[in-house]
Amino acid sequence: MAAYVSNIVIDVGADFGQTFNLEGTNNAPLNLTGYTGFSKMKKSPVSLTTTTTFSVSFPDRTAGQVRISLGSTVTNDLKPGRYSYDLLLKDGSNLKTRVVEGSAIVTAGVTTTS
Repeated sequence: MAAYVSNIVIDVGADFGQTFNLEGTNNAPLNLTGYTGFSKMKKSPVSLTTTTTFSVSFPDRTAGQVRISLGSTVTNDLKPGRYSYDLLLKDGSNLKTRVVEGSAIVTAGVTTTS
């Protein structure tokens, strides 16, 4: 399966979350029962340093839903700019597949809650 390209926007100082609905064969939802997920963001795909690691959850495994998120305390420390991210899933047999990848645009805000 080729990775789906999805660009995301993360606002500095705000909570971030993005849910992806993954499809398997015949456009049917991919059953994600038994899967684990890993997602990182870096300045570029070849960068040796990870900028941040997303929390990965599965709102509805049988409907193919996987979610990446960052809390506001994490996004508050991000520097505005363009980054790369991806989402890797591992199934019960340890087969690893990159399912989503793209650019993450981090935008600076004006309003703060501090």
